[in-house]
Amino acid sequence: MWNNQSKGKYGEALAMDFLLNRGFQIIEKNWRHHHLEVDIIASFKGTLHIIEVKTRLSLRYGLPEESISKSKMRFLKNAAEAFQFKHPNWKCIQFDVIAITIYQGLDHEILLLEDVYF
Repeated sequence: MWNNQSKGKYGEALAMDFLLNRGFQIIEKNWRHHHLEVDIIASFKGTLHIIEVKTRLSLRYGLPEESISKSKMRFLKNAAEAFQFKHPNWKCIQFDVIAITIYQGLDHEILLLEDVYF
C-alpha cells in the first residue's frame, strides 16, 4: 500500500529515469536551502532546470500538475534564486513540472511540462 512518502519517492525515481533517458544531467535531488526544497535540479543543453515532481495515484482530486499553486511556484522561484546565488555560473534557468499518474499496479503516465512560470 502506498503512503505519501513512498508515493513521492517512487515518483521522483521515475522522474529521474525519465530525465536521464532524455539526456539531462542530474545536479541535485531534494536540494534544500533553509526551508526551501527543490525536487530535482538538472541541466540540459546549458540550461538549469528547476523541476517539481507531482505524483498521484488516481485522478480523483485532479491531475497532478493542477496541484501546483501560485504560492508553490513562488517557493520554487525563491529556491532557484538561492541556488543561483550559490552557483552564479548558471545564466539560463527554466522551471519544469513532471506530472506522474500511477495506475493500478505499477503502470504509469509521465508528462513533462516545460518552462512553466506563473
